Amino acid sequence: MARVALGWGVLDLAKAASVSTQTVTRLERGDPLRPATLESIKRVLEDAGIEFISENGGGVGVRFKKAMS
Repeated sequence: MARVALGWGVLDLAKAASVSTQTVTRLERGDPLRPATLESIKRVLEDAGIEFISENGGGVGVRFKKAMS
C-alpha cells in the first residue's frame, strides 16, 4: 500500500532499500523477512513521507505524514 501511494514500482522500492525485487514481492505477499530487511524497507518508506498506523480498532494502515508548518 505504501509503495503504491508513493507511485513507486517494485524496482523503485527495491533500489531505494537496497534489496532485491524478489524481496519486495515476498514482503507484499506476506512472507516472513529478516527484521533488518523489514526495518530497511520501513525506513525508506518513512523517509519518503509515509507514516505507518498501528492497529487502533480500525486495523493497520499507512498514510502520508502531515507537512511540518
